[in-house]
Amino acid sequence: MKQFDSKRMILPCTSSIRDGVERLDQIAADTTPHSVLFIIDEGQRLVGTVTDGDVRRRLLIDGTVTGPITECMHTNFRFLSRAKFEPTEAEKLRNLNIRFVPLLTESGTIEKILDLSAYKAFLPLEAVLMAGGEGQRLRPLTQSTPKPLLRIGDKTIIEHNIERLMKYGVNKIHVSVRYLKEQIVEYLGNGERWGISVEYIIEDSPLGTIGALGQKEGFTSEYVLVMNSDLLTNIDFADFYTFFQNSEADFLIACIPFKVSVPYAVIEVDSDHNILSLQEKPMMTYFSNAGIYLFRREIADLIPRGQKLDATDLIENIISKGMKVKSYPLSNYWLDIGRMEDFKKAQEDIKHIIF
Repeated sequence: MKQFDSKRMILPCTSSIRDGVERLDQIAADTTPHSVLFIIDEGQRLVGTVTDGDVRRRLLIDGTVTGPITECMHTNFRFLSRAKFEPTEAEKLRNLNIRFVPLLTESGTIEKILDLSAYKAFLPLEAVLMAGGEGQRLRPLTQSTPKPLLRIGDKTIIEHNIERLMKYGVNKIHVSVRYLKEQIVEYLGNGERWGISVEYIIEDSPLGTIGALGQKEGFTSEYVLVMNSDLLTNIDFADFYTFFQNSEADFLIACIPFKVSVPYAVIEVDSDHNILSLQEKPMMTYFSNAGIYLFRREIADLIPRGQKLDATDLIENIISKGMKVKSYPLSNYWLDIGRMEDFKKAQEDIKHIIF
């Protein structure tokens, strides 16, 4: 897909039809057959859209291009808003052959123009990538390079996760950093090269698997997604979010099945040593924490500032308060790149797994 400047798709309502024709011609090479203009008023609010077809139909009436562009525009346009949306809205618009759609603020101004061909969904949340660990089991690879910056295929591990989040419309990402943090900050910057916002949560000392969130003053989105930055996964974040909403949970944990083959017969007994059942060499299935969480932003207030806290301790605290904690069975590809054999496996898997 060719890169284009979406700002060229925005035109003031004071423009003429000729201005619109010239602008559509300028962007046609990049966006054909989806050329569209977004018309804004003096207050920068979106008031309508114009396509090449709209202009042609208008010219059939009197053939003049000197009239105002507003004579061509549709005022019943499609848009997305962070305040009001459905997770599947992007797919619905794609099915209507709509490629470009404006993301509007509450006041009706354009925050950005989205190319729906780059999105699977559009979720109202911000994310935290936990990237402060030392990755000691991957030494010597992590001796002078932080684990999130190790390359899997042609991208760093953390880039795979950032781009996965971006496919679901997440454009605000916080990264917790400690070990070799300067390298991560220098590499990611402020997120400008991806067209997103990247901010940092600094750990001066180890704060556990989720304690770094206590350093954050506050989240602006209603929901927060937290995941370890050393994961390689093609999790469907839209399905994860929908499961969270439908379950009315306060905290959702992605879980992966972990099967254990017992080489002997397993006997179940009661307190009086009576045998209740016997299974010959059973396959036992347990569910393990995948290191991906989704919760309401109020949960972050339970994380103390400057104190070490693991996710397991936070979850136990939430449960003790009577809040609803749910598990999400993760059936997609998932790999925790914690050991050298995991790193080698990831290098092979990236050649075949669709992300």
